[in-house]
Amino acid sequence: MPASTPFDAAQDLRDAPPTGDRKRPKDAATLILTRVRKGTPEVLMGRRAPGHVFMAAKWVFPGGRIDRADFTAASASELPHAELARLTRETPTRRARALALTAVRETFEETGLLLAEPAPAASVAGPWREFRAAGALPDLAALSYVARAITPPGRSRRFDARFFMADARALLHPEPTAGSGELDEIAWLPLDEARAVDLPAITRFVLGEVSERLAHPARPLPFVRMVRGRHVVEHQD
Repeated sequence: MPASTPFDAAQDLRDAPPTGDRKRPKDAATLILTRVRKGTPEVLMGRRAPGHVFMAAKWVFPGGRIDRADFTAASASELPHAELARLTRETPTRRARALALTAVRETFEETGLLLAEPAPAASVAGPWREFRAAGALPDLAALSYVARAITPPGRSRRFDARFFMADARALLHPEPTAGSGELDEIAWLPLDEARAVDLPAITRFVLGEVSERLAHPARPLPFVRMVRGRHVVEHQD
């Protein structure tokens, strides 16, 4: 079953024109938070600040690169078996778990939102310091793995990005803060309104996948990448 929104390869080239750089993609993870208000599904999105080199002023889901600390960070729960099984077809178990933790940590850093269970505050070094000081441990059981995309070769930034979804009911509090300032505006957007803002091609594609998945959770997982100079979307059960 394909996603309702086709991937727009021409828009992808406009979003990030090739520069000729020869970079290997870096592991990254994104978290798509959803909720329903007055019968209308909403998604949390943020607008990247205009000064960014990559995807400036575009609306995106919170996320970012994996950090060494994500491989050893504690959590209140683990990924559901089915989600872990999907991830471990692509990457070792330890890295799969680290990617899930990356999505949770980056979302907290960029929006202040905690996908977590309450826990005694703890003092740790590194990028998890503020998360643990807030009295929380990541709730990986709330995550669903829903999409993967690799930035094409030749771009100024390249990521092997995994997209996770979670229901906002798993958050410790429902409203975002300013976070790190990487996103200059953060908002819960109705799905129809989200399609109307300035989105990168991959975000628009995944947004269509989110819309379909809310109605049909057991969908094949799309994998967007470039093969022999062409964008392809493969679907995996």
